[in-house]
Amino acid sequence: KGRVVKVTRRVPGVQRFYERYENLRLGEPVPSHINRQWVGDVTFLRVKGRPCFLAAVMDLCSRRILGWSLRRDRTTELTKQALTRALTGRKPNPGCIFHSDRGVEYGGAPYTDDLTRHGFRISMNRSYHSQDNAHMESFFHTMKAEWLRGRSFESIEHLESSIGAYIRFYNCDRLHSGIDYHTPVEYEKKVTP
Repeated sequence: KGRVVKVTRRVPGVQRFYERYENLRLGEPVPSHINRQWVGDVTFLRVKGRPCFLAAVMDLCSRRILGWSLRRDRTTELTKQALTRALTGRKPNPGCIFHSDRGVEYGGAPYTDDLTRHGFRISMNRSYHSQDNAHMESFFHTMKAEWLRGRSFESIEHLESSIGAYIRFYNCDRLHSGIDYHTPVEYEKKVTP
């Protein structure tokens, strides 16, 4: 009788380029001040049947979207651009937690080096626990349900313009039950000394 053996192949050296971090937010309450915990994630979208990816960074206290980026490819450059835009308007507190999923674009050295250089403590979801980043998942779900579902976009530029309009609405006009029915911008004014 023959015996079938499953052969698996490892890509040697991948760990040199990718780090995994523990979940520093586990059991922690949502912060009561801005710039204490930021979260980031990437979601998949389509333009005329072609894939594109949206990365966003949120301040967990106020739920404000601080920076975002839309590209055809899901790379570290996508997430770095969203982080750079977030840092353009904000200075996080020293030791601010930056939490994300375990995607390679968040664990790669170019990205983690940027986070460390800006004083962030890096935190990642536990394996197979997408709810560890529920606030970002909720934002993407809400954006798709309220703004994108049923609409078609002629180009990535058209989609980018629409996402920009939604994020302005989300930050400045949309009330959030999780922050006492304030907008993120209003809530930041309330909690900032």
